Amino acid sequence: MVTLNKIYTRTGDDGSTGLGSGERRSKYDLRVAAYGTVDETNAVIGCARAACSDKLLGEILIRVQNDLFDLGADLATPAGTDLPYDPLRIVPAQVTRLEQEIDLLNARLKPLKSFVLPGGSMLAAQLHLARTVCRRAERLIVELAQTETVGDAALRYINRLSDLLFVAARVANDDGKADVLWVPGQSRNT
Repeated sequence: MVTLNKIYTRTGDDGSTGLGSGERRSKYDLRVAAYGTVDETNAVIGCARAACSDKLLGEILIRVQNDLFDLGADLATPAGTDLPYDPLRIVPAQVTRLEQEIDLLNARLKPLKSFVLPGGSMLAAQLHLARTVCRRAERLIVELAQTETVGDAALRYINRLSDLLFVAARVANDDGKADVLWVPGQSRNT
């Protein structure tokens, strides 16, 4: 486990940060940007969870927040690094669990006949925001995977998570009944 006795270390004052391998990288390095955006996703989910009164949805979101720390640790430790421990990695079972939870939540919803505008309830709006930040994290992780090794389960997890957040936002909108639907061209003639 991690022990944090001192919050500031001054080691990043030069614009670098330490990876899980001990290697130093620039704070704007693509790997750092990827796991930083995963952390941002986690923070937005935390805001959503604070507004959540649905027990099942709240349990799913706290599990996801824990998984996102796993994903951050995975991304912060490049593959192939010789370490005295086994680095934490996202595993296929975490992806499978997300798929099962998507199916469970989606069973509560009627099929869509249009795209959903981000919004509705405050919780749904926060979940849509989390979804868009998650998609940004996914784009960065995919870009990172073009030049460095990223685990297949990590890529599948972040892709599936945005799907879960979309379905969760619909659940937060009274199981989709309060979704705000896109009306193509609605404002063109006004």
